[in-house]
Amino acid sequence: MVPRMNTRLHLQRISEIASDVQRGLSTSPKSLPPKLFYDATGSELFEQITRLPEYYPTETERGILRAHADEMLIAAGAPSVLMELGAGSANKTTLLLQAALRRHPVVSFYPIDVSASALQDAQLRLNRELPCVRVSPIEMDYTNGIGGLRRIRGHKLVLYIGSSIGNFEPMEAALLLSRLRRALSPGDHLLLGTDMRKPEDVLLPAYDDPAGVTARFNLNLLARINRELAGDFDLEQFAHRVVWNRKESRIEMHLESLRTQNVIINALDIELTFERGERIHTENSYKFTSTMLDALWLDSGFTHQRTWCDDRGWFTVHLLRV
Repeated sequence: MVPRMNTRLHLQRISEIASDVQRGLSTSPKSLPPKLFYDATGSELFEQITRLPEYYPTETERGILRAHADEMLIAAGAPSVLMELGAGSANKTTLLLQAALRRHPVVSFYPIDVSASALQDAQLRLNRELPCVRVSPIEMDYTNGIGGLRRIRGHKLVLYIGSSIGNFEPMEAALLLSRLRRALSPGDHLLLGTDMRKPEDVLLPAYDDPAGVTARFNLNLLARINRELAGDFDLEQFAHRVVWNRKESRIEMHLESLRTQNVIINALDIELTFERGERIHTENSYKFTSTMLDALWLDSGFTHQRTWCDDRGWFTVHLLRV
């Protein structure tokens, strides 16, 4: 059994946040890693994003899982142990857990996330809705090491859905999957969601919605630095910007300084200067092609078994074997 994170490890995570912020804002151009989005406020804002009509990935993937969950579980060897990287609320995962329960009286589920509040909400909901699922939350940053997964016994299916893999540079994505493969046992499987390339007029509104929810989500990153690292970012002097980088096949999110300004982050003992128009790069979301996916399987060492997609080909879910 992998233990839950304790207070000491929580403090360690705060230290890691400080390191990420200092490193990212000391470079040129400035950047911040997207994992910093997911404090309690950010996790709630992301749940709001997933319900927006413009944000197609969540409902499109949910439709794929709803239509094919039983096929997926059978193709993976009907495992009774499911794990999820970046689980968040685990709402879509319910479909796969229900499919597993149709084959086992009891199912073990290990949601892994950096957000303690999201994990708590997921556990409470699943305990209520699916009492035969044994939920063991793990608060951790899976990008910093997942070797301990091997200690969890049983035939495992790891879920990495929502196209979170698209937040990484291609070589980083392959390295992450390669580390995951080495942490699993022969016969274990990975179910991976990937968002596919599509027209710009579909992509841009998904990341820059008229209601401004995604803008608040992006700006909350600066608010989090203010709260946790005693920063003095003026959120009204930064704007949410979205770019479709056609050459790299990715959506980029940025925070743009609206004027020349200085920002102090007291916990880091630094003062930063932002020029008018200067941007902090906060997220990439790669949109995949079949060629990109073939390269990802090859570089990661997983064996590709099956792919499911929606009628429009907007989103794909892949079963990979160790």
